[in-house]
Amino acid sequence: MKFEIGTVISHYRLEEKLGAGGMAIVYKALDLKLERFVALKFLPALVGLSDEDRERFMQEAKTASALDHPNICTIFEINETEGGYVFISMAYYGGETLKDKVNRGPLSMKEALNITRQICEGLGVAHEKGIVHRDMKPANVIVTPEGTVKILDFGVAKFQHKARFTSPGSVIGTPGYMSPEQAGGKDVDHRSDIWATGVLLFEMLTAHLPFEGDTDLSLMYSIVHKKPLALESFRSHVPAGLNRLLERAMAKNAQNRYNSMKEFINDIDQLDQEKGSDQETKVLKPLENHHQSIAVLPFVDLSPDKDQEYFCDGLSEEIINALTRVNALRVVSRNASFQFKGQNLNIAQIGQQLDVDKILEGSLRKNEERIRVIVRLINVSDGFLMWADEYEREFKDIFAIQDDIFRSVVQKLQIELIGTTGSRLIKRYTDNLDAYTTYLKGRFHLNKRTAESMEKSIDHFKKAIEIDNYYALAYSGLADAYIVLGLYGKDAPIELIPLAISSATDALEIDDRLAEAHISLGCAKAIFQWNWEGAETEFLQGIELKPEYAVAHHWYAINLLTPLGRFEEAEQEIRNAQELEPMSLVINATVGLVSYFARQYDTAVDYFRRTLDMDPDYAVSNFFLGRALVQTGDYREAMEHFQKGLKAYGDSANMLATFGHAAAVSGKKDIALKILNQLLELSQSMYVSSYDLAAIYCGLKDFDQALFWLEKAFEERAYLMIYLRVDPILEPLRGEKRFQNLVQKIYS
Repeated sequence: MKFEIGTVISHYRLEEKLGAGGMAIVYKALDLKLERFVALKFLPALVGLSDEDRERFMQEAKTASALDHPNICTIFEINETEGGYVFISMAYYGGETLKDKVNRGPLSMKEALNITRQICEGLGVAHEKGIVHRDMKPANVIVTPEGTVKILDFGVAKFQHKARFTSPGSVIGTPGYMSPEQAGGKDVDHRSDIWATGVLLFEMLTAHLPFEGDTDLSLMYSIVHKKPLALESFRSHVPAGLNRLLERAMAKNAQNRYNSMKEFINDIDQLDQEKGSDQETKVLKPLENHHQSIAVLPFVDLSPDKDQEYFCDGLSEEIINALTRVNALRVVSRNASFQFKGQNLNIAQIGQQLDVDKILEGSLRKNEERIRVIVRLINVSDGFLMWADEYEREFKDIFAIQDDIFRSVVQKLQIELIGTTGSRLIKRYTDNLDAYTTYLKGRFHLNKRTAESMEKSIDHFKKAIEIDNYYALAYSGLADAYIVLGLYGKDAPIELIPLAISSATDALEIDDRLAEAHISLGCAKAIFQWNWEGAETEFLQGIELKPEYAVAHHWYAINLLTPLGRFEEAEQEIRNAQELEPMSLVINATVGLVSYFARQYDTAVDYFRRTLDMDPDYAVSNFFLGRALVQTGDYREAMEHFQKGLKAYGDSANMLATFGHAAAVSGKKDIALKILNQLLELSQSMYVSSYDLAAIYCGLKDFDQALFWLEKAFEERAYLMIYLRVDPILEPLRGEKRFQNLVQKIYS
């Protein structure tokens, strides 16, 4: 059916075709009687058009006309032409559909919530009259130039008190916006509209649906069986209240969703009132075609001497880093993939735990100067081998092998590479194979995170730099090793952190776009120089260059935002890190640590316990949990966790000192004094932070000595001095002038 523009039908003159979809065509028309523009929606008199189609079209007019609300399209009349064409005359609105708005990219959080609130208002009126829309999608929402929302198309609406048009088991609606019960062909009520509204809000914020599927069936399967994508994968600084709102709106079980649109609106209003909710979220990374996911497992060392583990890990990391540059692909982080190293799990189990579609696995065998690499790309859902290849070449060809693997994976996934030119697909920071392999040894030992391994990593990074004096990554790795060693407290910060600053600066002189070096420099400026403005500049630049770098968000949260008391921002950043590396023990523990410093002790205890569920022997979580329990007054359990932490970690002056502080405040003065004397004696032969000694004296209520040691900690630039303003352990000292002077010096 097609009418000529200018045709007069009844008292309407057709001016412009607005669109067509499903079984209807819509025209803009001039009402010749009232001299106003209207929209005419036609149902064509097609051969084979069922009575059900005709009745559904009539129902739309009756349904919408009964709903007198500013957010619902106004219906003027329903009529029929001489040729048998049924049409609805409705108000014409300028502006654009929500579909057109979202197609241009994500909306601001403020605009998305405003539109969602209006949708809730309009649908709420429909629900009160027993009407369920059943087909809420962006194309059925118009936003006028004034920002007013108009809900369209009640053509498949359901009256809860009337007989249905569809039989049980039939599926009505648009796949991407269907609720699980709707996708399953089950009966639906108003809570299906609540689900669809949650989907619309997610899509407005991300320009992406929360569930993925290559076909309608696979999409509906995801809706019924899989978790939605995380909002933090697309945007930074997401308020916790927004996540809770989406989680409830899109609960799989309808009973767990909002009971009414009024409840939905109340949570939107509450989110607006929450402190910090007016801070705009930011898009993390490009979102187009963000629908495939992959994990790269650590390659297995099959060499005769089993001495190539460092190289296997390095090869896997190189491929992971390269794949993260592909916008159309979600790549699981190194830490998440490497947790399965040496475990006897099948691909289906690993894929389920990592929530990925594809897994890349491989092995490496080095024999003298020959290398053999075997790679397999596996589809998780059915275990099907998508691609496999074998590379047997001279060891010096390893760079070419990496590029070949990367190119083959991308081709098999049918992803277009954007912005990649030339024959080299993986960025090289050195062409020297000896420097590269030595650097990989440095990273291998750095990832072990023990004091002994840190020393080894420093040696390897230095050697790599000797081989290639312009190897930026080696300088950056060296900076990280110095920083981590300084954080562990084995050596005085004044001896290590200046070396970290020098190494990071050298890296940036070679490559000023090296995100890792910016983050290292930002961390060093914060924890040692207390140069907060300079540190934040480096952190933000590093995050902008490499938003998928979890360490960046982690260190920014705990080494700058938390010490400055910017806890809401710190929580957002550590959540970003957690989303990028959900299996990282230290990142999960740091989520609780931010709450601890914010004095939210019950929340902190809960998070530390969750991390211990992942690994009961993790020393850091036991240690942090002990600190939080001291603040809640549960000294007995706190002591138990301190002892577990010390047993798992080994020698740690900081853990021992915190144990001593807990003993002091719980009334076990003899134990506290014993630990204090032990640390004082130990300080004669190795570095012991004066901050740790101050903590014990503070617990013993010897405030003069506590302040004396804090002043010494200031002189030695002790790492924990950055928490002077927020550390609950030092609460009794806050009224002291000497303490206030230290705070002024550090934070001014």
